[in-house]
Amino acid sequence: MKRLAFGMVLLIAAPALAQAADGGGVYADTCAMCHQPDGAGIPGTFPALTESEIASGDASSMISFVLGGSGAMPAFSYLSDEDLAAVLSYVRSEFAGATEISEEEVAAER
Repeated sequence: MKRLAFGMVLLIAAPALAQAADGGGVYADTCAMCHQPDGAGIPGTFPALTESEIASGDASSMISFVLGGSGAMPAFSYLSDEDLAAVLSYVRSEFAGATEISEEEVAAER
């Protein structure tokens, strides 16, 4: 552990702890602008996730769809397996009542 002094404030830099990806955070950063924070989408422009067969259906199809993109939706293949699994699991649990998606499932589809 390092101790760093900056003026009157003493900061302690601890080693980074391993943390699981934050699906809600990834959603807010990459998806919510189009699909909206509540998953309702923008009618006629960006589809709702709350009534999406992609979100509630087969995990493999959802992973492939998001990795490759479609129409106005860009490909999100730049996301790590961990982040992609986290955001897809968030969408499925928050908006579709479906099961989570694992990093292994994402890796298999890649």
